[in-house]
Amino acid sequence: MAATVLDSALFRDSFGTPAIRGIFEDAALLARYTEVEVALARAQGRLGVIPAQAAKDIAAKCDASRLDMERLKKETEVVGYPILPLARQLAAQCGDAGKFLHWGATTQDIMDSAVVLQVRDALALIEKDIAELQSILAQQARRYRDTPMAGRTHLQQALPVTFGYKLAIWLAMLDRHAERLQQLKPRVLVGQFAGAAGTLASLGERGMEVQKALCEELKLAQPAATWHAARDGLAEAVNFLGLVTGSLGKIAFDVMLMASTEIAEVAEPFVHGRGGSSTMPQKRNPISSELILAAAKAVRQQAGLMLDALVQDFERATGPWHAEWIALPEAFILTGGALHQAKFMLAGLIVDEARMRTNLDMTHGLIVAEAVMMGLAPHLGRNEAHDVVYDACRAVAEKGGRLADALGKVPEVSKHLDRAALDKLTDPANYLGAAQEMVDRVVGKRA
Repeated sequence: MAATVLDSALFRDSFGTPAIRGIFEDAALLARYTEVEVALARAQGRLGVIPAQAAKDIAAKCDASRLDMERLKKETEVVGYPILPLARQLAAQCGDAGKFLHWGATTQDIMDSAVVLQVRDALALIEKDIAELQSILAQQARRYRDTPMAGRTHLQQALPVTFGYKLAIWLAMLDRHAERLQQLKPRVLVGQFAGAAGTLASLGERGMEVQKALCEELKLAQPAATWHAARDGLAEAVNFLGLVTGSLGKIAFDVMLMASTEIAEVAEPFVHGRGGSSTMPQKRNPISSELILAAAKAVRQQAGLMLDALVQDFERATGPWHAEWIALPEAFILTGGALHQAKFMLAGLIVDEARMRTNLDMTHGLIVAEAVMMGLAPHLGRNEAHDVVYDACRAVAEKGGRLADALGKVPEVSKHLDRAALDKLTDPANYLGAAQEMVDRVVGKRA
């Protein structure tokens, strides 16, 4: 029976996807272990380290689907690792050729190389999802390039921006993650074959040659040195996932705040019954955003665990390696789930442009006080202009009315700016700075 949300029949497709779970399930992992054992035999048979016929037999007869799982489970609990029990069953499948299986290898060689194969497949899914999300955000940023809205700092209205500008900032984060992903692949997608203490001593002078041939079989890079106890590559991969989900969490947090009743500028896609409450029929909760935010928090914890696991003793760790078995699959599955939720949420995001404009106007011009200050500064000096506009803002805040009206009553202002100039300066749509240009720069990279 499932005991976590990642495998629960109720929750697993909220926090993950069948595709990314499939990479890390037991059957897939055992298939990867078997793949590495077969690749090692092929490499050694090609080099004459083991008989060529034995290598052919091993490749033909090893079948992970024929493993006795109950026996494998019990023996793994006794040994502490699955490779010795696995190798015994695979050797038995191969008959006489089985004595050449696992030749010169150690348990961690097989497990590390298999995990890297999993990571390669999982990163391919993550890369595809990021690309799809980039496309969605680029399309939305173009659409809302010129849609003015209130920019907010410290949860207060600050200056006008456009919704396209906000989307472009989100997109730029994903662009950087796509770049990071390409950069980390050469450091992460590296095979492991080094023997008991990492020196390949059991194969004599042929060790490095076999290592190279195995990596070629697996289409992985050959390591410069053994990484049994140097885990920065896998830690980088999981911390990359922490960055991705952290950015998705920022997006989700923005959407949740913007979807609140008092702001109501966006809403997640409408699906009948989604986000409903058992007691409040009016509720439409931002479910995808909530799931993304939860995943971001969980992946952050697993990223920290991977960093902790970097601190390993001597040439083979006593415990930190095991922590990776927990952190790595969970981080990838949660990231895949968060990306899936983000694609659904952003592709169908409901944007209320009229409400954005209403919210932008709710301070009656105060949001563009800076624009008026800068308009007066050439005439009064920056400091005096600041004080004049500050006093007018306080008058509006205390007595109501519009900023343009309050400013028009100030002699120092009316002397230099007529009503038309004040109306222009206090229109938020006229104070967007380079927001639209930034949208064009981010989106234009895809041309």
